[in-house]
Amino acid sequence: MKKEIALQRLSDCGVIAVIRAQSDTQLQDIAKALLDGGVIGIEVTMSTPKAIKGIEKLVDTFGDKIVVGVGTVLDPATAAAAIHAGAEFVFSPVLDIRVIEVAKKLGKVVVPGAYTPTEILTAWSAGADIVKVFPATTLGPGYLKDILAPMPFLKLTPTGGVDLKTAGDWIKAGAVAVGAGSSLISKEAVSKADWAGITATARQFVDIVKAARSK
Repeated sequence: MKKEIALQRLSDCGVIAVIRAQSDTQLQDIAKALLDGGVIGIEVTMSTPKAIKGIEKLVDTFGDKIVVGVGTVLDPATAAAAIHAGAEFVFSPVLDIRVIEVAKKLGKVVVPGAYTPTEILTAWSAGADIVKVFPATTLGPGYLKDILAPMPFLKLTPTGGVDLKTAGDWIKAGAVAVGAGSSLISKEAVSKADWAGITATARQFVDIVKAARSK
């Protein structure tokens, strides 16, 4: 998939699922449930056992129906391994210029993490396609609005503090997409194999993003 297409599809959906599964087998069921609910951005965190293998299996199973990426990337070698396994985007909780360089070299979307205005601009200037504002839990949507006021060219996505109550506010504040983990894929739902429940929550997230954008 071309980088521009992957980036556009992630932005169009507006919801990126952050998956911390207990096994690569769970990934298949979770991804299917999310897809059924309209969420096509699937971020497999490196904290998932056999995450690279899981990414490869998701790509084999779903092809272009979803956009599979890797999360919690802390070094360039991990980024490269995930991309070679089929990852279309790379998320990191931190700013590591080497990770950005590897993703750019391999033609994939890269979303480094940053917290302060200086870190965010540094990430963008280094070639980030989107900057992940993390942890966004204590910052709130107003922070994005404040950052974008003097730097409206930035593309930002929050992770942490995003749930059904706040997702719309983040979008209204200027986020191109929101990253949702446990609020979208609860441990309880996964443990009970409540895939229909995850689908319903995914659909709610998608609807909230659409409604926020229409305003």
